Amino acid sequence: MFDVQEKILENGIKIATVKKDTKMICIHCGINIGSVYEDRNQRGISHFIEHMLFKGTRKRNNEQINSYLENLGGEYDAYTDVTNTVYSIAALDDELEHSLEILSDMLMNSTFPIEELNKEKEVILAEIRSSKDDIEDYSFKKVNEFAFDKSPLKYDTMGDDTTVAKFKRNDILEFYNKYYVPNNCYMSIVSPFNHDKVLDIVYRYFGIWKLRQFKRSEIVVEDNIPITKVSYRKDIEQSTIVYAFTFNDITVEQELALRVLNYKFGESANSILFRRLREEKGLAYDIYTDLTLQKHIKILYIYTAVADENIDKTLDTINSCINEIKYEQIIFDDDTINHMKKVLKTAIAFTLEDSINIGDYVLRQIINNEDIFKFITDIEELKYVKKEDIYNVARLVFDKPTIHIVKGRR
Repeated sequence: MFDVQEKILENGIKIATVKKDTKMICIHCGINIGSVYEDRNQRGISHFIEHMLFKGTRKRNNEQINSYLENLGGEYDAYTDVTNTVYSIAALDDELEHSLEILSDMLMNSTFPIEELNKEKEVILAEIRSSKDDIEDYSFKKVNEFAFDKSPLKYDTMGDDTTVAKFKRNDILEFYNKYYVPNNCYMSIVSPFNHDKVLDIVYRYFGIWKLRQFKRSEIVVEDNIPITKVSYRKDIEQSTIVYAFTFNDITVEQELALRVLNYKFGESANSILFRRLREEKGLAYDIYTDLTLQKHIKILYIYTAVADENIDKTLDTINSCINEIKYEQIIFDDDTINHMKKVLKTAIAFTLEDSINIGDYVLRQIINNEDIFKFITDIEELKYVKKEDIYNVARLVFDKPTIHIVKGRR
């Protein structure tokens, strides 16, 4: 499907090079650090460093970094999630060396100028405030806040006003120097070039990065707290409802059955929840599920937005759908499994058509130490998933949710 080689460099960088018939290159550099590894006083520091890597190195200031990236003529991006901070560049193939040079400079030589740090602090505080104004985003953050007691999943990746406002340059430098090391760096590079040629350029710019020992905090694994909470917001037209279910003891085989269940239950455009809440009862415009199956982070969310007067009907309808599945009143047959197999194949085809998607997928697999071609195994294993497996995993997952409702305050 594509030609890929994996290698660990002498300084610990784990890299996957993908040779593809394309005129593009796509580089993803991931540092295996995110919000679940932060302690109470560090909330948001991984995200803060992501912003600051564009603000100055030993050889470039903020303006020079951004001008250089802009002159590549492609796209550049960065994001922080619960476990990783990722930097990416997509450009024409003749920009491979330039792209690797600038990324190496940013990752290895950032200086965190105090004047830029103070300005970016205000930018991030504004970003946090904007996030609070987004009712959907706010609803998910609130359900996590109520779902967990000790887990960092309780807190937003961006941190909060209090912690971010208190960050000092020394705090940033200490965290950066500890975790931005080659043996905590993962790279995927999609290009038309031979693997050896790509590795030679990587060595040229990343080979001098010195390995240093470090230790991440242990991830706190916690089941969600079964509770229903209501928050109130001014000036919203609809109420939101979010369910959160955790299932930390699920097996690999059960995960595959859950993916089939989730697609049929709430992910597809013609899901059970969509048909019942929108098409049959007209209660909601937007209804979907979101499934996370990362190591140590296994959560299924249900989200919808409805009129205040329809909250109880909506809760009853969602609960009814869940119970009908758990008690096998909704039928999952061979057609459901075959359809899911087609969905997986289509998703793979979409990924293989796009260099950025391939790069992001490959990066995720090597960070999680998983087989890059696991999707082939998944398709094969799907034929062994039976309806009994789907019902059993439904009974395991759909149990004791955290429910959060945001209602309008008139």
